[in-house]
Amino acid sequence: MARHTTLRIGGPADAWFEPATVRALQAGVRLAAERGLPVSAVGGGSNLLVLDGGVRGLVVSTRALRGLEREGEQTLRVEAGVSTGKLLLVATQWELGGVEFLGGVPGSVGGGLIMNAGTTLGEFKDTTTEVASVRLADGELVRRTAKECDFGYRCSALPANEIVVWGRLTLRPRPRVEIEADVRALRDRRREREPKGLPNAGSIFKNPPGLFAGRLIEEAGLKGRRIGGAEVSEKHANWIVNAGGATAADLLALVDLVRTAVRERHALELELEVKLLGES
Repeated sequence: MARHTTLRIGGPADAWFEPATVRALQAGVRLAAERGLPVSAVGGGSNLLVLDGGVRGLVVSTRALRGLEREGEQTLRVEAGVSTGKLLLVATQWELGGVEFLGGVPGSVGGGLIMNAGTTLGEFKDTTTEVASVRLADGELVRRTAKECDFGYRCSALPANEIVVWGRLTLRPRPRVEIEADVRALRDRRREREPKGLPNAGSIFKNPPGLFAGRLIEEAGLKGRRIGGAEVSEKHANWIVNAGGATAADLLALVDLVRTAVRERHALELELEVKLLGES
């Protein structure tokens, strides 16, 4: 699984399934259910830590679900494997605003919907009108309105026992030059403050209300702190990078150290943003 995550960490999966259509995904899920196999889903792997023992059962990758259709003037139907960068590029070419917040955000649409990914310019909840997912129990397609998804800060009510396969987004007409200006400014800000060149999963912790996790970690004196191959980035303290040969155990030990230090200094409990999968 280290080959399928941006952290480049993770033990082996028992089986890997990468369907190119929603129907193929449904058929695979039904077969797994008939045989009593556990099923896990992964997307672009950018917000994911797979544990060192790997993943039992079938791992379904949605990254080959790359359909992107325009429905009418302002609506897009986007499959889960479409990269956030591709969605932004196509929306910009069609002069549709609303997803400028994706500038510099890694990963795919499926994961972005599940965690309501976003930046200072917005979040998926601002444009999403409907989400479709496949139920693991029987392979049936389930469709939910945005209200039923109950999007929150880096979270949603989309069930863990379903695989998100597409989302419907309603955008708004906007001149390309304005979209590109906002995206360029956002990318410049991210480039200045975020580490590059080392495997990472983006932000490790959610920001506490009204605060910034990175600032709290930095104030606890943890920039550059390292356990094994996992290191708190010198550039942005809310990023833990794989500085070379890191294991999931290294990263989780560093997470515990950071949480303890922030708790002792600020009396706050940091909540993980990165998702965990597998067994130790």
